[in-house]
Amino acid sequence: MKVKENYVNVIPMKEIRSTDDLLFPFPIYNELRAESDIRYDETRKCWDLFRYADIQSILKQPKVFSSQRGRSTSKTSILTMDPPKHTKMRALVNKAFTPKAIKQLEDKIKDLTHDLLNQVKDQRTFDIVQDLAAPLPVMIIAELLGAEVQDRVLIKKHSDALVAGAKDESKEAIQAVVNMQKRAEEELSIYFAHLIQKRKETPADDLISLLIQAEIDGERLTENELLGFCILLLVAGNETTTNLITNAVRLLTEQPHIAESVRQDSSLIPQLTEETLRYYPPVQAIGRIAAEDVEIAGARIEKGDYLINWVASANRDEQKFEDPDTFRLDRKSNPHMSFGFGIHFCLGAPLARLESNIALDVLLHTFQDITCVADQLKPIQSTFVFGVKEFPVHVTRF
Repeated sequence: MKVKENYVNVIPMKEIRSTDDLLFPFPIYNELRAESDIRYDETRKCWDLFRYADIQSILKQPKVFSSQRGRSTSKTSILTMDPPKHTKMRALVNKAFTPKAIKQLEDKIKDLTHDLLNQVKDQRTFDIVQDLAAPLPVMIIAELLGAEVQDRVLIKKHSDALVAGAKDESKEAIQAVVNMQKRAEEELSIYFAHLIQKRKETPADDLISLLIQAEIDGERLTENELLGFCILLLVAGNETTTNLITNAVRLLTEQPHIAESVRQDSSLIPQLTEETLRYYPPVQAIGRIAAEDVEIAGARIEKGDYLINWVASANRDEQKFEDPDTFRLDRKSNPHMSFGFGIHFCLGAPLARLESNIALDVLLHTFQDITCVADQLKPIQSTFVFGVKEFPVHVTRF
């Protein structure tokens, strides 16, 4: 399928531009959803969808709504693949993400969390992002892949660049981001190509060695497919989890009574993670492309049209969630779509949940008080990622 050249991934929607809106866009999604379930944005040349039912319907029909999106990256990635290829590739990498494999990382994550907090033990203030939420997922994913620990700064820098968004829709701003993403991808490709070569010569007990040896229908993965996997796992397993942990801590500082409830009862930690995913989702939107002419929410969609599915809006759809704008630890069911839905449901969800649960548990039992000390939070400049660049806190230990 020929995909139209489209920069929808890097151009922000006109309604959400100010710092305050980027830090709290949810009232805007609520307004847009109340106005209409779907709309076409001329500037970004795409359809925006806001309702839970419509978005779920799109995500569960991969034949009609394809994931083969354009220009984000030249490498082959499972994220932008459709069946049958997607099914086979996914089954392959799934081996590294079974509940048993993830469970084995539990002690490692605990140790790392304690180590990171130990490094700031003499400080009354530190940055949740820089000192905990950013290094933790990068170290875990680097470990899974088999990358060297000392390379994590380089890995983090390039992986952040790959999800950056433009400041506005000017040609210069868009071009700057596109160039930066290209450079980051080249750098990561060089890095991983070198690592793949090393593992071909001397295999180790890591994901790269597993992928090198794996076969689909008797065929090994190509160099391009291997690189695509490495880059995807890195980006997907990195900033998203950083934002999940940071967004949860942000929520705890905004609503201290929640922090108190969870301190009193540790069994609420998984609910804290789930409700953060719904209320402050690390990924706000998921893109698809119409593979055929189709009608959705009363609109005629043409083959090749881009659809942006606003999960951040679906997660607060009053037709699906009771009391959607309130953060509630006592939700009986929480079918948020922050990990996506359908065949592309986030492969790393169990790992992200585990990292978040452990980090939050350790934080809440190390500090009796956590207060944000930023005069003004700085939002991550991205069209589809929701989070802050730094989150300085003042802490009181037990």
